Parts: sequence; C-alpha cells; structure tokens
Amino acid sequence: MLSLICLLLNLFTLAIIVRAILSWFPLSPDGIMFRVASVLNTVTEPVLGPVRRVMPRVGVFDLSPLVVLLACFLLQAAIGCGPGLI
Repeated sequence: MLSLICLLLNLFTLAIIVRAILSWFPLSPDGIMFRVASVLNTVTEPVLGPVRRVMPRVGVFDLSPLVVLLACFLLQAAIGCGPGLI
C-alpha cells in the first residue's frame, strides 16, 4: 500500500512539473500537446487551485506549483518514500 502511495505522489509530482513546463509555451488548440496540457490541468487543478487562492502572486509568477511540490516532497519524506521522481 505504501508503494502505491509513493507511486501516486511521484506521478502527481511529475504531472505538476510537466504542467509548469508546458505553460511556458504557446500551444495550438488542435495539437496533441494541448490535449496533454488539458489532462494535466484537470488532474492538478484540484490541488493547485486552492493553494493559488490563498497565496499572493509575485508579479506575473504563480508560485503555487512550487508550494505543492514542496508539500509533496515533504509528504514523501514523512512516509518513507525513496528520494527523487519515479
């Protein structure tokens, strides 16, 4: 059971990182990367949205992914998951 939780945390961490990277690029609405970004938004927004509402923006930067990533890393360390992504 612990290995499943660790795997899900790793996948969620990876999803947040890929979402953040994809947000730097313009995506064509009819492209495959737009669909990937849409899926990642659907998966990560339930966690990022509430954090974003609580945190103030720093200029044009959204720091909510960093806060959630830090929380994921701390949770992984607390429950004894191995270091690193997947």
